[in-house]
Amino acid sequence: MNDDTFVARRPAPPETAVLGVIVPIPEPWAQLLVEWRAKVGDPQARIVPPHVTLLPPTEVACSDRAAISAHLRSVAACHPPFDMHLAGTGTFTPVSEVVFVAVARGIGHCELLANDVRRGPLERSLSFPYHPHVTVAHDVEPDMLQLAYSGLQELSAEFRVEHFTEFEQTPEGAWTVAREYPLTGPPR
Repeated sequence: MNDDTFVARRPAPPETAVLGVIVPIPEPWAQLLVEWRAKVGDPQARIVPPHVTLLPPTEVACSDRAAISAHLRSVAACHPPFDMHLAGTGTFTPVSEVVFVAVARGIGHCELLANDVRRGPLERSLSFPYHPHVTVAHDVEPDMLQLAYSGLQELSAEFRVEHFTEFEQTPEGAWTVAREYPLTGPPR
């Protein structure tokens, strides 16, 4: 028997990836929101960074990644930086057991960005109407939903959004930054 018979083969690279596109929440608010999400027992607290979703998790062909990057660069070049204000809490109950921090200013910018992101190679329909928000409790016990709702009710966070971020989901379910896209469009 020849020793070459047992040559280890590398696993084939995956044919698809799961991507998401978000507006990240900056510090010091990001850490505060992670702590609250952990406090109420949300299992996603440490693996999903605080964000406003522009494109929910979407499976794409790895062969489309160059076209997706070009598309996202083009979207970012058409949108200017904008101010965001997060204030207070809301819930999707009874449709979904979610408590969120509300987007008080920047809603229109998020809607326009999300619409443009979900075109071309990332075109997809949504299960629910688009509603920009920051999830702070999802599928936790009712008393923990109430704790998140009341505990963050007075939150007020203001910051400038200067980019959006493409994330890729790891095989373990965590999200890692794939790329950031600076918003360089003309003021509206």
